[in-house]
Amino acid sequence: MHVEAVKSYLLGLQDDICSQLAEEDGQASFIVDEWQRAEGGGGRSRVLSEGAVFEKAGVNFSHVVGASLPPSASASRPELAGRSFQAMGVSLVIHPRNPYVPTSHANVRLFVAEKPGEDPVWWFGGGYDLTPYYGNEEDCIAWHQEAASACAPFGEDVYPRYKKWCDEYFHLKHRAEPRGVGGLFYDDLNEWDFDTCFSFMQAVGDSYIRAYRPIVNRRKSQPYGERERDFQLYRRGRYVEFNLVYDRGTLFGLQSDGRTEAILMSLPPLVRWEYDYQPEPGSDEAALTEYYLTDRDWLAQA
Repeated sequence: MHVEAVKSYLLGLQDDICSQLAEEDGQASFIVDEWQRAEGGGGRSRVLSEGAVFEKAGVNFSHVVGASLPPSASASRPELAGRSFQAMGVSLVIHPRNPYVPTSHANVRLFVAEKPGEDPVWWFGGGYDLTPYYGNEEDCIAWHQEAASACAPFGEDVYPRYKKWCDEYFHLKHRAEPRGVGGLFYDDLNEWDFDTCFSFMQAVGDSYIRAYRPIVNRRKSQPYGERERDFQLYRRGRYVEFNLVYDRGTLFGLQSDGRTEAILMSLPPLVRWEYDYQPEPGSDEAALTEYYLTDRDWLAQA
């Protein structure tokens, strides 16, 4: 294992993504918050607030160590419960101001579970997904083409497998709808050797900003009014619901006594809920759930 090489890559990834997002915003910059965790490890949170393009953008690096794996990390691997662990990763959520620019999320991470006298058990996880408020086919297709290109060197079955996993994972069961238009999601990845798995992490991590920035650039100046803003804030409620009810990263952070400000950095600054809201038939708002949020095969649309 080359844990320090992974850590170095993740810190560089955080630097690059923050630099590109700040450049795209053109007004605000990221504040940096370095923090330490009492049980071991720490992190570097970076947050951009009230920018011209991004209402809130959080890009968090963390490297934490602990004496015992939390339940969220050992749920699918009960034989590892009680092992000491270290976990490192970059996690980010971007909430744009303009309703025509989608929210996006990305995460790449490495877990290592250790026990004296035994070889460490390691696995990688991560992915990214796109959550539009007003759907756009060009954006959805381009996003998935970039995801497929990142996966292609690792096997022709990789993108379809991790695209399907993303659709299934980012699903609000209580709403019976996907959170967005998907992307990639993978976890417990150790089927290849360490170096190949690390290379895949880098392919996914590096492709995120290549996929997202052109979409932001195309949509950030599109005119909008109060109706679109209200709908954006309403749909942001779905994002909050998923992150607080289902998201593994949120659960892991809270169960491992992580830093709450960093864990909840993903939540939008403004959001609204409305009782039994129904979009106007035939409207762009109705098209979001009727056409875009349907686990569609976007590569077939190209």
